[in-house]
Amino acid sequence: MRFAWFLARKHLRFRKTQSLITVLGVAAGVMVLTTALSLTNGFTQGLINATLRAVPHVTLTALDPHHAPRPENPEIVAATPVLITKALLTRRAASGRSAGVDFGTLIGVGEGAAAVYPGIGLEKLRPGGIILGGALASSLGAWPGDSVYALSVTQKRRAFTMLGKFSTGNYLIDSVFAFTTIDDVATLTGEPGAIGGWHLRLRDPQQAPAVARELEASGVYLAQTWEDANRTLIEQLALQKKVIGIVVFLIVVVAALGIANVLVLVVLEKKADIAILRVLGAGAAQVAGAFALEAVLLGGAGVLLGDLLGWGLSTYFAIHPVRIPGELYFITNLPVKMEPADFLWVSGLALAMVFIAALMPLRRALAVKPGLVLR
Repeated sequence: MRFAWFLARKHLRFRKTQSLITVLGVAAGVMVLTTALSLTNGFTQGLINATLRAVPHVTLTALDPHHAPRPENPEIVAATPVLITKALLTRRAASGRSAGVDFGTLIGVGEGAAAVYPGIGLEKLRPGGIILGGALASSLGAWPGDSVYALSVTQKRRAFTMLGKFSTGNYLIDSVFAFTTIDDVATLTGEPGAIGGWHLRLRDPQQAPAVARELEASGVYLAQTWEDANRTLIEQLALQKKVIGIVVFLIVVVAALGIANVLVLVVLEKKADIAILRVLGAGAAQVAGAFALEAVLLGGAGVLLGDLLGWGLSTYFAIHPVRIPGELYFITNLPVKMEPADFLWVSGLALAMVFIAALMPLRRALAVKPGLVLR
């Protein structure tokens, strides 16, 4: 082992510039990959958090609208009764503005709604008022204070006063949802006293499946979690992370090939030296071990430096966030979420690629025949 270490250091010192460039290549690949994953994690978490402002953690649909008792579970921190209906929303033409019309989902909520849907302004909701999704309000051309008329599937019509609008950045929510009181929706649908179900907010959103199963077992409700309701969004975000990881990982592959290139050149240049060492008694495994050790040193140094740079760059973006267009997204700053597991698998994968790339020069070193070279 001491001989392999001595020989590896000699080779690396002889090619200092190439060794440094190779290490930086691996480090750059690891840095870019870990930083990209941290930004993707932050964006995903930010989008989910914003979506949960207008989506309950658990939705309970009552099997009997006139028998829907308040659900009980230690994980529930807020609950509100709801009655939901589809409606045609219209706004009359006004001075300088043409009439607006669009379909929407009216969510009638009761006490506790502001705690179930934090940050979208439901605390100012009152009878006869309506709060529209931002995209829906734009489609109707409605401003706070305007009268918005709702026509239900039962052909009942009711006027609401627009109290405000909310924006989550999720267009599917912002373009469809509108909130009003549960009594107003009951009057619109002609079902006084009816409760369609309950919307729940939990202490931990990840406990939603377990809570949903327990409450559904009572036989009073059908339960749906926020993950089920947003399955497409979650799968798209997961696919986005995979694509980014694959694309950026190609940088690591290129850097690993750079290490293989350095080792191949060393083997070609040192054929005579390898032959002499073999004649003097050095075993083939000892000589090949020196080249394997070179790959370990180059790859290990590159991965370690890349992890440090990636952590540092991610920390910089966390302190000085990247600005993004507020009119296109739900946030104006791109959040960062560093996951130690991402750094671990990126490092392991990068080292694996380095070792695989080093196999070819190792085979060439083992294939050197002292007799043929010295002849």
